[in-house]
Amino acid sequence: MCAYLLVAEDDRGQAEVLRRYLTADGHDALVVHDGRAVLEHARRRPPDLLVLDIMMPRLDGLSVCRILRAESDIPILMLTARAGEDDLLTGLDGGADDYLTKPYSPRELTARARALLRRTKTFKRMTVGRVTVDVTLHRVHVDDELVECTPGEFAILAAMAGQPERVFTRAQLLQHTRGVDRDSVERSIDVHVLNLRRKIEPNPRRPSRLLTVYGIGYKLTAGPP
Repeated sequence: MCAYLLVAEDDRGQAEVLRRYLTADGHDALVVHDGRAVLEHARRRPPDLLVLDIMMPRLDGLSVCRILRAESDIPILMLTARAGEDDLLTGLDGGADDYLTKPYSPRELTARARALLRRTKTFKRMTVGRVTVDVTLHRVHVDDELVECTPGEFAILAAMAGQPERVFTRAQLLQHTRGVDRDSVERSIDVHVLNLRRKIEPNPRRPSRLLTVYGIGYKLTAGPP
């Protein structure tokens, strides 16, 4: 399961260890070191999971958790050096989905993150490389920037993001546009793909994300980092 994780940890050494473990587990992990940076990045590109340390400069993790929980349903795994029951309840009452006390094993955190993603990820938000498709909000982000898509383009991209690396024929993609592009024909898929490449590719003339599989159709890949 590839997901986009935002890791908020003020200990830079520990943060880098976490990033490496999560990346090795197949995820795209971004590290920040203070509470205000968490809010900035989470609002710009909502993560599939937020790993949030309580003790952080500028804005503590509990405050960040309460603010984000009022704005979204981002899954939050809270980290803290405090092990008391009151602290645990405060974190959970503030909106955290799970809680891990320090010291902890990076392997344990990776396993917790994986379990939490399984419980909360229902393919409402799908991330493939630097492309994120949010089905609930009907939004597409590329490299943290919002990209406007037509209903037909969105339907195609959402279908492909749900099964990265799968090759879709034009006929299969056409089925996903039924109801949004009433008069679509198979050749219209090529037009949608051309327009999507202009929006999601670093270089639309040399696609690296939305690829043609000659004689069959198209597939979506992670592309360049």
